[in-house]
Amino acid sequence: MKVLIVLTSHDELGDTGRKTGFWLEELAAPYYRFKEAGWEITLASPKGGRPPLDPKSNEPSFQTEQTRRFEADAEATAALTNTVRLDSVAADDFDTVFYPGGHGPLWDLAEDPDSVRLIESTLRSGKPLALVCHAPGVLRHARNEDGTPLVRGKDVTGFANSEEDGVALTDIVPFLVEDELKRLDGRYSKIGDWEPYVVRDGLLITGQNPASSGPAADALVELVGRTGA
Repeated sequence: MKVLIVLTSHDELGDTGRKTGFWLEELAAPYYRFKEAGWEITLASPKGGRPPLDPKSNEPSFQTEQTRRFEADAEATAALTNTVRLDSVAADDFDTVFYPGGHGPLWDLAEDPDSVRLIESTLRSGKPLALVCHAPGVLRHARNEDGTPLVRGKDVTGFANSEEDGVALTDIVPFLVEDELKRLDGRYSKIGDWEPYVVRDGLLITGQNPASSGPAADALVELVGRTGA
């Protein structure tokens, strides 16, 4: 099985002067779930090369066994340094696609036409797609074949408004994931802040927050095995 992991290339946290990017746990935990499943992993980002790591995600309080394992893994760090350009890949080349979060995707992947095409073509070809934390926000411009929002009528989750309040970025981000999914008529649900929560609706899997990234990857592995993607 071949999985494409799509990471952000955006590193500016609005006009705060602070840095952002992808959240390390949301890459590391799924990466090893996929490795253990025997999958072939490709990392991509809009600009290619090394995507920006949200520095906060590598602070001691946010490190996990999997993030430390990733940072000590020469093969993993080499793959991260050399992500392929998103415009060079196609859904046909992979069995499934996974989007880690971090705040970066709200600025670039949420507006990236190559990302939109990848999402739409993945699902239309009957292949599963998973997104965690802020990454469900990149679904905002994706459409069904009849032109309706892709998430309309679908059970979804993503980073909650209360969690955004908790990190004091409600007024900094370009949009709130929870609000956007609701605006698009997704059937949004959540549980307590920072608790792992994963929702599946057909081929679409979404996770609420960083703690949901490993469970979302587990759900994707199970779904791919069931669908024979």
